[in-house]
Amino acid sequence: MPTTSRRTRSDAARQLADLLRRQVLADETLPCEEDLTVEFSATRNTVREALALLRDDGLIARLPGVGTVVVGHKYPHGLNRLAGLAEVLREHGEVTNDVRAADLVPAPAVVAHRLGVPERSEVVYLERLRRLDGVPLSLDLTYLLPEIGKPLLAHDLAGRDVFALIEETSGQRLGYADIDVEALNADAETAAVLDVQPGAALLRWERLTHFADGRPVDLEYIRLRGDRLTMRARLDRS
Repeated sequence: MPTTSRRTRSDAARQLADLLRRQVLADETLPCEEDLTVEFSATRNTVREALALLRDDGLIARLPGVGTVVVGHKYPHGLNRLAGLAEVLREHGEVTNDVRAADLVPAPAVVAHRLGVPERSEVVYLERLRRLDGVPLSLDLTYLLPEIGKPLLAHDLAGRDVFALIEETSGQRLGYADIDVEALNADAETAAVLDVQPGAALLRWERLTHFADGRPVDLEYIRLRGDRLTMRARLDRS
């Protein structure tokens, strides 16, 4: 027999906010409150609470005399293809990089282990603030094998994706990457760099990229603004 647990208005509002979020992210105009109550068989208070959740996420605004308008824009980033940020977002604007560091450094133990080099041997370290049409999007910390990274230092790191430069300078194709994704809150320093409030939601990637023959080449620690990107992929059950 079907059972119905006791649910609060906040439970219903959260459910409704999830249903409306895709429309908001697609920049679709939301119906008025009255139409939403009819479409979702919800009370007006539930609708208002759901819209407040979307407003608190920075996605919509309630303007006097206008109604609900979409103000937050998130850009889709696919997780089922290995590509640089400029490749992924080329339909949405121009990706540029503020190069904060580009130099040879001794490899920390964890980096040496992941890249398969002796501990404290030299690797190339890149730190870049990445922008989409001038708006801060991610902070990327990258370690590269010295024979791969050194040639990159003579190229346009401000305007080019590292992946494209690696293939261009090495003459080898990248093959695959192992990636871990987790959510975290922005510390004060990262928040200042990314132009968000301390404690704002970030996505943290740890990505180890390999050549087609399986050799590791590039280890990245990436912090992405949670209010600017959404992750998308198609998962097959095969």
